[in-house]
Amino acid sequence: FFFVCIYAHIGRGLYYGSYLYKETWNVGVVLLLLTMMTAFVGYVLPWGQMSFWGATVITNLLSAVPYVGDALVQWIWGGFSVDNATLTRFFAFHFLFPFVIAGATLIHLLFLHETGSNNPLGLNSDADNISFHPYFSYKDLLGFVGLLLAL
Repeated sequence: FFFVCIYAHIGRGLYYGSYLYKETWNVGVVLLLLTMMTAFVGYVLPWGQMSFWGATVITNLLSAVPYVGDALVQWIWGGFSVDNATLTRFFAFHFLFPFVIAGATLIHLLFLHETGSNNPLGLNSDADNISFHPYFSYKDLLGFVGLLLAL
């Protein structure tokens, strides 16, 4: 369900031309990649046959990187094959990536508030400017606290 919401958010951004704000869009792409990496390393954690071979195939894709591909694969594996060291590293990545995602989300929101949201109605938005602080910062803080309480 989470990825469905992300894809809907991307589709909305494409429809309204959010890609024109390059910084905000690029941080969003980084967020998508971090979320996909978190899901992948979480997929490996049950350590069944599907997880093992999924880790083997996907990490071997990095061997296509010129010059450093094989070393990069061995670094991620923690050895010469997918083993317990790989599982330990993936568990650590699965724990750490959400904190990186939270930081990238704050950067994404910072860029969003700097550039402003797209105006789908096409109206002149200069007529009713509202300052970022205190209105938007308190609104974001209240939404974040409400989300944490809902969890």
